[in-house]
Amino acid sequence: MLAARSEEDIYAALGLPFIEPELREGRGEIERAIKGKLPPLVTDRDVRGILHAHTDLSDGVDPLEVMAQASRERGYQYFGVADHSKSAHYAGGLSVEEVIQQHQDIDRLNRSYGNDFRILKGVESDILADGSLDYPDDVLERFDFVVASVHSRFKLDAKSQTDRIIRAVANPYTTILGHMTGRQLLRRPGYEVDIESILEACAAHGVAVEINANPWRLDLDWRWHQRALEFGCMMSINPDAHSTREIDLTHWGVEMARKGGVPAKRVLSCLTLPQLTQHLRKRKKRTPDFSGLKRDNIHAHARRREKNRGEGHRLVAPDPR
Repeated sequence: MLAARSEEDIYAALGLPFIEPELREGRGEIERAIKGKLPPLVTDRDVRGILHAHTDLSDGVDPLEVMAQASRERGYQYFGVADHSKSAHYAGGLSVEEVIQQHQDIDRLNRSYGNDFRILKGVESDILADGSLDYPDDVLERFDFVVASVHSRFKLDAKSQTDRIIRAVANPYTTILGHMTGRQLLRRPGYEVDIESILEACAAHGVAVEINANPWRLDLDWRWHQRALEFGCMMSINPDAHSTREIDLTHWGVEMARKGGVPAKRVLSCLTLPQLTQHLRKRKKRTPDFSGLKRDNIHAHARRREKNRGEGHRLVAPDPR
């Protein structure tokens, strides 16, 4: 028996670097700690803003100004509204006219905030059955960021669902891939997808992978975070808030990111307002070019997927229980 005042003392007595409790899962963390390869984990204090939240204009409870003010009062530097897009009739998806009106409201509010806070013009765009996004390009280019998410056709086979999502990831207007597997814990399993192929596509196209902090989702599952980081993905810890109270769900996304070994430097929502503004501006300067994307990229991912299937790789998210 080893008596000590703290866990750090116990690790020191054993000649080991300290390992954060969230990482103690027998997944190689001791070896990585010895080699100095465990990064400092993201904390609540590292999150600088909100990048996926809804207002009463779609299926949220509180108005835009109230949601923004609640974010500001919590010390965040930005509030990224992401109401549902037009095809989400069940969730009050925004028409083009409503998008224009919301953007006018955002411009008005931003003029009152000065330089220390900003509302970002975002949308949670449905990924349609063919992998396209839910507005034409001349509307999509109006947004500061786009969260692309699947909300329909959950029962497609793994290949079709994967190809659909990769098409959306390849869209130059996609900034974040929302709740990748679509699972709702204790309610429904996720749809079948080749997660590795999608992560690879996100890394290739610079699309951040959402860690959806809503306790019903916690998607992408923490067991995939290291693989995402290995591919070179940025993550985005998002509350998917539908009320001011749900902004605080961000904490559970941080907990999952910590369990997945994610450092703050790999989280989009940990960028400061100037850093994020610069990042989004650079992405908007990309020339939209879909030539070959719907065929060549998907076929390349499909070839790797077939290879993985032959080697017995898992196509769906691991059981979270």
